Amino acid sequence: MLSKVYSARVVGLDAERIDVECDAGPGQYACVIVGLPDASVQEARERVRSAIKNSGLSFPRGRVTVNLAPADMKKQGASYDLPIALSMVLADPDMRGVFSDAARAEVEKSTCVGELSLEGSVRAVAGAVACAHAARTCGHDSIFVPQENAAEAALIDGITIYPVPSLSALIDHLVGVARLKPFAREVSENETFAQPPGGPLLSDLSCIKGQHHAKRALEIAAAGGHHILFSGPPGSGKTMLARVLPTLLPQLSFDEALEVTRIWSVAGKLSPSLPLIRERPFRSPHHSASIASLVGGGSTPSPGEITLAHRGVLFLDEFPEFPRSVIEALRQPLEDGWVTISRAQGSIKYPSRCQLVAAQNPCPCGNRGSDRQECVCSAGAISMYQKRISGPILDRIDMFVDVPAVDIELLSSPGQGETSEIVRARIIKARTCQTARLAVHHLRTNNEIPAHFLETFCELKNEALAMMRTAAERLGLSARSYARTLKVARTIADLDESETIETGHIAESIQYRSQCREY
Repeated sequence: MLSKVYSARVVGLDAERIDVECDAGPGQYACVIVGLPDASVQEARERVRSAIKNSGLSFPRGRVTVNLAPADMKKQGASYDLPIALSMVLADPDMRGVFSDAARAEVEKSTCVGELSLEGSVRAVAGAVACAHAARTCGHDSIFVPQENAAEAALIDGITIYPVPSLSALIDHLVGVARLKPFAREVSENETFAQPPGGPLLSDLSCIKGQHHAKRALEIAAAGGHHILFSGPPGSGKTMLARVLPTLLPQLSFDEALEVTRIWSVAGKLSPSLPLIRERPFRSPHHSASIASLVGGGSTPSPGEITLAHRGVLFLDEFPEFPRSVIEALRQPLEDGWVTISRAQGSIKYPSRCQLVAAQNPCPCGNRGSDRQECVCSAGAISMYQKRISGPILDRIDMFVDVPAVDIELLSSPGQGETSEIVRARIIKARTCQTARLAVHHLRTNNEIPAHFLETFCELKNEALAMMRTAAERLGLSARSYARTLKVARTIADLDESETIETGHIAESIQYRSQCREY
């Protein structure tokens, strides 16, 4: 007897329909899965056999053939367990009279995903949001997902979500013994959620003593989404400045939250208690990270840290300690906002519109330029250390900020500076201005302005234009550096609530670019 159940295959951040066909007929006992399955899918035979048996059902007798179509696409992962098991039960000749025509019609209009345990319970899978979106695109009425994935799948409107606790519960639903209750969850755009898993223990900007210049630079970077590099001796507060950045950033909009949630769902990092991520991600990989872990890839391509930080912050501490090849791999993602991973089977595109925050010491010992301790590094060692960061990478960073050591007297003083809440209010106001200005081109921050729109959004007049030209000649700015300096000036003007870019805005922007020559 032949049956067909529909499932989904996650590709990048999207999913596509997979037809799970099963034929059970007479012959010597055998169970074969075809359609380019990998080892994890081949092992589904044993998981499904035990799950069917322990669910009080009978495994089809004779020869059983399962085909995963299209047959020329490689199938990976354990998410096909549940649809394979359901197709086998539907194809079993002994179950011919159990399922009504209405039940079989419901299966034909549904998508099914889930991993099975040996006892028949259904375990969570990655990419439930993408699978629900694919099911709706295919015109299906419903999708059967593991209970743990129901909340994230419910983020997709226009399709009924059925949480499935076990294989037996799904069979009871179809035969009408005990119908599953559709998952209903209303998501409010004003609803708030916690920091994504792996986020920092947040502190407040007022906890940072001194460093007024660095805090001003951090405010500008947060307001415009600009990439920033802090340089200073150990213990000067570079890491603390970076980790306080999420407290300055506005909450994700609802559309941005769906983008981020979809990424974390595909990566399998979404917690059942956090179905919608509303706080901006903060990712801080160790400097031993590989290219695949940072920008994505692997034998089975998956999102890297730069994609997990999409719409949030990617913090690279000890920047020169990262392998040069890893740092160079950031060039295209930082410039385009996308990572394209090409394999023999095809290419996958992941978003990478994040804010890079890097931190480094001025030399290997960290004391170069310090008035407290003498630098013991040779000129050659300092040169080699600085050369670990190439010119093209520095060219893609908007702001360069020196973070000197803080005086002990200042550290012990009781005074406090502005809180994150006060600064965040100014940043939200500046970003609201940017969104209104750039919305027609579907851009959100000044950092996203492409070069061909600079004359439209970063127009300079008279003295400001003359100052910018003089600075470009003296500093030897490249076309990219020139554009990034203009965009930083535009952000400074937005913080000042100025419609035009004035000479003061240009002067402050140039200040953050001029220090690039010292790195």
